[in-house]
Amino acid sequence: MNRHEYFMQKALSLALKAKGRTFPNPLVGALVVKSGKLIGKGYHRKAGLAHAEVEAIEDAGSKARGASLYVTLEPCTHYGRTPPCVDKILEAGIKKVFIGMLDPNPLNNGKGIKLLQEHGIEVSEGFLEDNLRKINQPFIKYITKKMPYISVKVGQSLDGKIATKSGDSRWITSDKTREFSHRLRNGYDAIMVGVNTVIRDNPILLPTAADKQFTRIIVDSHLSTPADAQIFQKPGAVIIATIKETLGQEMENKALLSRKAKILEVKENNGQVNLYDLLRKLARLEITSILVEGGGTLIGSLFDFNLADKVLFFIAPKIIGGREAISSVMGRGISRVDKAVKLKEVSFKKIDDDFLLEGTIHSY
Repeated sequence: MNRHEYFMQKALSLALKAKGRTFPNPLVGALVVKSGKLIGKGYHRKAGLAHAEVEAIEDAGSKARGASLYVTLEPCTHYGRTPPCVDKILEAGIKKVFIGMLDPNPLNNGKGIKLLQEHGIEVSEGFLEDNLRKINQPFIKYITKKMPYISVKVGQSLDGKIATKSGDSRWITSDKTREFSHRLRNGYDAIMVGVNTVIRDNPILLPTAADKQFTRIIVDSHLSTPADAQIFQKPGAVIIATIKETLGQEMENKALLSRKAKILEVKENNGQVNLYDLLRKLARLEITSILVEGGGTLIGSLFDFNLADKVLFFIAPKIIGGREAISSVMGRGISRVDKAVKLKEVSFKKIDDDFLLEGTIHSY
């Protein structure tokens, strides 16, 4: 690892401090370096707050003049919630800028580099780009596809069951596994479940430490979410996605639920919520990443329509059996094995007696 990669790795580590808290913005870290010494550092903490470059330059103060800036993402040139970062770089007298990756946002892509160069600043880019793209997959998909990044999380038996034939599901995985899986929620903007999961398990669906704005989404074609469900008992936004036909029929339950949640009308697909339309509308609400936690019908439909990007399967060494036991992935499924969903970048992690299998489907 050369010195430029060394400093970029440190900037990447800074960026990760805000994981799950910057939506709809990316994770960005920055360092100011002079004569080989670190004199300023910063990271983007939350949309509306200072960008990483600004934090790092302000941390360096007057020493930033004549120094080099390492930043994981190309500095912006446009006004958003904050002024352009390029202006701050020019004002500070930075002489060299090392950029990890280009900004995928069409509003800026390449413009930041061009503007810096036009003002006589030496610019180099393309350091640890693969690693940086990995940490910003949700942002890249959101900004280029106008869709949130979808991770599917499942806790299942060795034979792929999430509940017995009687519906009992407590508990398939161990306490440590559930604690670990709950902490994963902190890295996402929202959690999504199907209405049957709400009816059967009555979950709260919040991170272990809910110290940020967080959204829970219920996919409910027939508006059958119980108005007294636990999901409404804790602070945090709840969205219930349903279809127009149902809204005209379930007026009483709609009135009850409307006081507790945002009712989001989406297109229908064979009498069910059109998931593609739902994800498009959630992206318009600036939701960039969603952790889907069940049930099998919702998860199966996401795979059927090629909408899942990543999977996290927590597998307990237990066999439940039974044709009527509930499977973790349902939906239509496939007719040929060569059409199966194929995972990339597969990894295993042992947690207590359980295993976590993690893999990606789509990369951006």
